[in-house]
Amino acid sequence: MLNMDRPNPDKLLDRVRAVEADSRRGKMKVFFGYAAGVGKTYAMLEAARRERGEGVHMVVGYVEPHNRPETEALLEGLEILPPRLVSYRGVTLKEFDLDAALARRPQLILVDELAHTNAEGLRHAKRWQDVEELLEAGIDVYTPLNVQHLESLNDVIAKITGVAVRETLPDNVLERADDIELVDLTPEDLIERLKAGKVYIAQQTERALQNFFQKANLTALRELSLREAAHRLRMDVEAARQERAAKSPWATAERLLVCVGPSPTSTKLIRAAKRMASAFGGEWLAVAVETRGEEAPARRQRIARHLRLAEQLGAETHSLVGDKVADTLLDLARSRNVTKIVVGKTAIPWWKRIFKRTVVDDLLEKSGDIDVYVIRGEAEAPRMPETPVAAQRIAWGNYLATIGVVVLCGLLGWLSHSQRLGEANIVMIFLLGVAFVAARYGRGPAIACAVASVMVFDFFFVPPYLSFAFNDVKYVLTFGVMLGIGLLISTLTARIREQLQSSRRQERRTAALYRLTKQLSQVAGSEFLVRTAGMQLTEIFDGQVVLFLGEPSLGDPRHPLALRFGENTSVAREPINALVAQWVTDHDQVAGLGTDTLPNATALFVPLIGSQRTVGALGVRPGDTERFLDPDQRRLLETCASLIALSIERDESVLAAQQAQVQVQTEQLRNSLLSSVSHDLRTPLAAIAGATSSLLDSSAKPDTAAQKELLQTVAEESRRMARQVDNLLDMTRLESGTVELNKQWHVLEEIVGSALARLRRDLEKHKVRVDIPEDFPLLELDGILMEQAFFNLLENAARYTPSGTEIEIRVRVEGDHAVLSIADTGPGLPPGTENQVFEKFFRGTVFPADGRRGVGLGLAICQAIIRVHGGQILAHNRPGGGAEFVISLPCDQRSPQVHLEEIEVSQ
Repeated sequence: MLNMDRPNPDKLLDRVRAVEADSRRGKMKVFFGYAAGVGKTYAMLEAARRERGEGVHMVVGYVEPHNRPETEALLEGLEILPPRLVSYRGVTLKEFDLDAALARRPQLILVDELAHTNAEGLRHAKRWQDVEELLEAGIDVYTPLNVQHLESLNDVIAKITGVAVRETLPDNVLERADDIELVDLTPEDLIERLKAGKVYIAQQTERALQNFFQKANLTALRELSLREAAHRLRMDVEAARQERAAKSPWATAERLLVCVGPSPTSTKLIRAAKRMASAFGGEWLAVAVETRGEEAPARRQRIARHLRLAEQLGAETHSLVGDKVADTLLDLARSRNVTKIVVGKTAIPWWKRIFKRTVVDDLLEKSGDIDVYVIRGEAEAPRMPETPVAAQRIAWGNYLATIGVVVLCGLLGWLSHSQRLGEANIVMIFLLGVAFVAARYGRGPAIACAVASVMVFDFFFVPPYLSFAFNDVKYVLTFGVMLGIGLLISTLTARIREQLQSSRRQERRTAALYRLTKQLSQVAGSEFLVRTAGMQLTEIFDGQVVLFLGEPSLGDPRHPLALRFGENTSVAREPINALVAQWVTDHDQVAGLGTDTLPNATALFVPLIGSQRTVGALGVRPGDTERFLDPDQRRLLETCASLIALSIERDESVLAAQQAQVQVQTEQLRNSLLSSVSHDLRTPLAAIAGATSSLLDSSAKPDTAAQKELLQTVAEESRRMARQVDNLLDMTRLESGTVELNKQWHVLEEIVGSALARLRRDLEKHKVRVDIPEDFPLLELDGILMEQAFFNLLENAARYTPSGTEIEIRVRVEGDHAVLSIADTGPGLPPGTENQVFEKFFRGTVFPADGRRGVGLGLAICQAIIRVHGGQILAHNRPGGGAEFVISLPCDQRSPQVHLEEIEVSQ
């Protein structure tokens, strides 16, 4: 006999894979509390000492004792990894050394401050990411955590305490923990510990008591931590049930299920289930089961109204399709760990109960450990449906087609009878007709076909022919079996047809969500998102769609809305709809057409609720006014609204991030410019001011040589300051993209010679050697910009190399590029800075001979000029000492040929 209760092999395989993955991964235990000072670190250290006493190799990776004597006492005698020292903005920070921990590879490591943000330059941005790497390496981790560091509770805690916690971590970090130990302390005891100086130092205690550590705040935080711990326990219980494949519920927490039907009594059942769930303090579900196509439009409307009432009372609603109501309910109840089922008692005559079992009977027999509450109440007078439902019409065309099928089967049977093929073949022909009618036209015509087939078979093919009488009693069994099989075929075929229709409805909903998600993920910009979403919803719901969006105003909790889609629809032209959209956005509730809230609206409005705020409202007026009576369609609309809201928030976040990045870069540039101007321009200004003061001092004796030296100083410092200002202006023009190249054919010797002439005074103490081939081709470039690039490179070489050293300029052609190198024999570049020297405002550790470093823009300007010419510039240290800058520029071999005499420049 086939065992129907055997475990699912796919689930078993997934479980084995999960266990195998967990066996290689380290275990994480979180000591969870609601505030600093409740004893999380203390409890962690005590547990770690117990583990060490049992022979576990344990290391303290990072623990912050906060100058608490009890914590420091527990750290004595433990192996502590030295912290990693990181220099950041002139301050030395102590960080957790992940590499040292991985190299030490203990069995257990203690890591404090899980939500801490690491200093720049470390491998991970957050410490919980360091812990993830430790776990992946197979190392067990103990870590404490406060509830205010959970990302999902960040805004809630900020509203409660008035303090925005900036260091948070994703909730799934806590969810992936293998064990959670709740460390709890009453708010009164915590405040006493704070006053006794056991949490913070004396200077911080008073401020903490007046702000974060108020009793009301601590009580609320304690409740949140207890709820999170209880939620984790429920997840562990559910996982344990699934691991054991338990069929019966585990009553660790009460969960109710109420069966909803079209009967007016269902409203009383729903209210009773709500009261019971509140009394038990548990969750509850409202479930409607549709069986074998019995749900006419009027019945579906009543069921939808009852489910909507359950949603308003806080239930989780489901609309299921199944062969038997009891079996479908029990399957859902066991999968959701339901402990109690509430069902209404149907009032049917006793004689009907003999032939037909009720849902209550089946539930009582099959419920097992699930309690079943049977409630019978006075039948309520049915209310008029909110939307009038047209009377269901009989499809007479299907019955006429059924008559044609029966006639065709009779003709085929007469043909078989004339060929003496036997009565069994004739019966099979009629059963085939019943199956065809059931698949094509539904249950009603199939039953009619089965009855008509028996009568036609009796009248034409059973002696005496052309009469409903029969001579042999055996035909009674034939007629009964034929009718029974025909009815069974019609029932099964109709059921398959209905399940196929249900599957198609589900497939259409899934396909609609997939299309919407795909379209929203492919566009950016709120205008495109709104247009795309509006067009997709118009197609999905076959009606009119409007989208109202708004931005939160500072100091105003209301969101001023603006119509962003559907301007030409009749919904947008009704003034009441804008007011309903505003109300929906402000209250985060569904309202409008078909609801009990603001029902005079001409569309159904749902809020666009994102992860941070409600961004607006979505209004839909479908072509079929009864469409949203179906709870599945309502849920589809709400799911679409959530997708749209999240997409809009994502786009706003991307835009905000880009704006923030631009602001940060602008601020960095501004600070760098201010720093450069304040430091590097102050020196030449001071020199100029001193020189001019000396010249104007009438008390000084006239000295022609001294005056000449002072005037020379004024001139040199003025030129130096002018160069720095020119560099700033050139960098600004190059980065703004406003520079237009004036490309012409130039002789490279002339550009190099002009740059050398401008630097004659700076290069007078250096030997300059220029090596340019006589047949070197002309280059098409902007002569002024390229001269400036050579000028900056040569000035850099002159300032950072000792007097008497050689500067070499060499040019050659390599393929379709001209390669120019400027090399010196000075100290060279600091190792590792070969690429950084081209960054704006970068200044190395090497000082020039005069001790005056520039702004740090000269080489950045060179790189920008070379790039706008389509070339490349690189820097490296020479093997024999010194630095070399190599420029590669496009070179057209078809350039005009000009032969010049070799120019030798020797200073």
